[in-house]
Amino acid sequence: MLLFSTDLGLDAYSIYLYYKARFQIEFLFRDSKQFTGLADCQARDLTKLDFHFDSSLTALNLAKWDAVRQYAKRYPLGHDSGQDFVFSMASYKRRALNHHLLELFIEQLGLEPTLIKSHPNYYKLYEYGTIVA
Repeated sequence: MLLFSTDLGLDAYSIYLYYKARFQIEFLFRDSKQFTGLADCQARDLTKLDFHFDSSLTALNLAKWDAVRQYAKRYPLGHDSGQDFVFSMASYKRRALNHHLLELFIEQLGLEPTLIKSHPNYYKLYEYGTIVA
């Protein structure tokens, strides 16, 4: 990978860290636009726009916080899962839909939730269609 900078005084590691941070910021805005409606406000008042932007970015941060919490439950500290935490808002949204549908099926079909949720294939259905497992 080649990374460039116009500041000749920067060392290679600093340039790498700046690029890494830049891409994280780009992912933040991309996910906010696609999934939390960052670009969907038609208000003209600055306070309303400020509130809308804050709400959109907060929704994304709360989703990521919840995903980290779920990951920590699945892979407790000290457990060598071999998997690093990777966040995908598309996968998070899919998991929420799958969870809702599974709960709806359990309720509407009058099934025993404990029995269904302890089945080995329940998690496969929960993860169905996600990009990141």
